[in-house]
Amino acid sequence: MTAQGRFDVDLKPAADAGDSVSRMTIAKTFEGDLTGTSRGAMLAVRTNTEGSAGYVAIERFEGSLNGKSGGFALQHHGIMDRGAPSLSVQVIPDSGSGELEGIAGTMTIDQSSGDHRYSFEYQLP
Repeated sequence: MTAQGRFDVDLKPAADAGDSVSRMTIAKTFEGDLTGTSRGAMLAVRTNTEGSAGYVAIERFEGSLNGKSGGFALQHHGIMDRGAPSLSVQVIPDSGSGELEGIAGTMTIDQSSGDHRYSFEYQLP
């Protein structure tokens, strides 16, 4: 199944993790087939090479997915290699709760229009 929509994100700096590693808190509000909020944390590094960076993040979503209420956790792994992006966002296994218990899936994020849009391919038991 596929869920699509948009989200707003608020990133705020948190305590410095040292050696050019940035730590941020994440707060998102989702609209569309996925309706609710998420909270999480992110670690990121920018290199001295223009366009190269990396980040990892974990966020916990609570709300509804196509009318089913509950929550689940997402894990992000993002790399920017001299301007070439690569991003993986995956549901953490066995993190689903409520009517979303047993959920599995992957999410893609598109910012090309200046808006944050998601497409979430998922399976429920």
